[in-house]
Amino acid sequence: AAAAMVKETIRVYARVKPLGRRQQAGSYSVDNEEALPSLEITVPRDLGDGFINNKRESYKFKFQKIFDQEAKQDVIFDSIAKPVAECVLAGYNGTIFAYGQTGSGKTFTITGGAERYSDRGIIPRTLSYIFDQLQKDSSKVYTTHVSYLEIYNECGYDLLDPRHEASRMEDLPKVTIMEDSDQNIHLKNLSLQQATNEEEALNLLFLGDTNRMIAETPMNQASSRSHCIFTIHISSKEPGSAVIRRSKLHLVDLAGSERVAKTGIGGHLLTEAKYINLSLHYLEQVIIALAEKNRSHIPYRNSMMTSVLRDSLGGNCMTTMIAMLAMDKRNIDESISTCRFAQRVALIKNEAVLNEEIDPRLMIVQLKKEIQDLKDELALVTGKQRTSELSQEELLQLDELIETFLKDNDPDSSLDVGADMRKIKYSFVHMKQIINHPMTSGEKLLSQDLSEEKNSNEELEKLKGLLQQRDNEINILVTMLKKEKKKAQDALSQLNAASVGSTALEQSPSMSLEESQSPSKCFSLKEAKVLTSSVPRLPFLPRATGGKISLGYQEAFEVFKRDHADSITIEDNKQLLKQRW
Repeated sequence: AAAAMVKETIRVYARVKPLGRRQQAGSYSVDNEEALPSLEITVPRDLGDGFINNKRESYKFKFQKIFDQEAKQDVIFDSIAKPVAECVLAGYNGTIFAYGQTGSGKTFTITGGAERYSDRGIIPRTLSYIFDQLQKDSSKVYTTHVSYLEIYNECGYDLLDPRHEASRMEDLPKVTIMEDSDQNIHLKNLSLQQATNEEEALNLLFLGDTNRMIAETPMNQASSRSHCIFTIHISSKEPGSAVIRRSKLHLVDLAGSERVAKTGIGGHLLTEAKYINLSLHYLEQVIIALAEKNRSHIPYRNSMMTSVLRDSLGGNCMTTMIAMLAMDKRNIDESISTCRFAQRVALIKNEAVLNEEIDPRLMIVQLKKEIQDLKDELALVTGKQRTSELSQEELLQLDELIETFLKDNDPDSSLDVGADMRKIKYSFVHMKQIINHPMTSGEKLLSQDLSEEKNSNEELEKLKGLLQQRDNEINILVTMLKKEKKKAQDALSQLNAASVGSTALEQSPSMSLEESQSPSKCFSLKEAKVLTSSVPRLPFLPRATGGKISLGYQEAFEVFKRDHADSITIEDNKQLLKQRW
């Protein structure tokens, strides 16, 4: 088995398409001898479209391996797809995608040609390889599903629609993207069709290909103008085990990467080319972002295809790219841009993780069985069946045991509750309660008393705090007054206040001291004080506390009356009222 995580860069291969009958060969050379094979493309200076004149002459690109024109389909499968398929069977995700301009042989490589059996492409060969391997491995139970998604003008379509009466693209079910809270992508409306053997899987593939949208462009009589993603989903588990392995293999045939100008198309095909180039442009942006070391945001969400392939690019997947190159003179510049794209892709690092999960239903069954076994074992050892809770009687017995133990002055006395964790735990909790809340005449502590006491304690603390706060406020006021007194000498002469202030100061701390010593006595009294000493009610204070107003308050009130802006008006009004009275 492979390690649980595999870190590696995306593997990039190149395949050169054989020349057509009337095509002029471009000049290139393949060097497969080096550690990393390289492809050198030479651009002749005498190319009719004068604009190439000032470009440099040769370009060199490195690939994992380069397959030249004569390479056969089976060699391509063995070198490129088989290693990925092996990883998928082991529980890793895999992706193989073909990139290149229209007519460079992408569909031929991925799906294959229809003429000869030996022309089968990567998808049918992978299917037969996978089913072949599953047949041989009887140690696990495998289930296989396939899905076939087409993305055309940024809309997804399910090519495996069982009704398959689609004469037009629009008749196929539309697939939409949903993202869950863990940022996993789910494709809504994309059907997963179970395939139990190679024949069923191939029939599904043919059904999908029949439904596939093919439009005529001058570059290729039957060129695909859409991206297609054929996915094989495999899940496996060993009999009796709760661990399930799920893996998926995406086989992706991208739309042509050529720039719009060359295809000589207009109208509705132009919209198409624009969309195709846009989604490939976003694919390129994602790849550029992934190749930069310190990029935190990767723009996966910009297009449907990059969302679907999110894991394949820089995620939990083993990914392989095949750069498809048409090496005739007309297409040399497109081939160079495909190679450049491939070099960028080769920088991306993926981390493939073994996709194992626990089947929760099986796990629950196993755990229940284990619990029952342990209970039976316990009953055997202790000789009695036990329920999860202690009964009321047992609790009372325990309370008595603990009490006798606590009252016993013999240093050697021990508390024996038997080998029962529940009883031991209860005893500790009970002891803790007794220590935290020493009781009077051996009354039993029940939980509700506890909570009541706790509440009243909290209230007492709250009131104490409030009282302290009020005292502090008074002290602050008095200090402020003293300062005012220094400023206003006339106040001093009016109220012989120095002594008064200090007595008030001495009084307040002592008051709080007395009160804090006998909390129970001054409880209700304090409540009244707290209520009455809120500042806005100052004027009514003498009445509320029976005329016993603290000197500090009185002084503050006098100064307040005197300094108040309206005091003159008030005095006048008082005079007036007196006269009238």
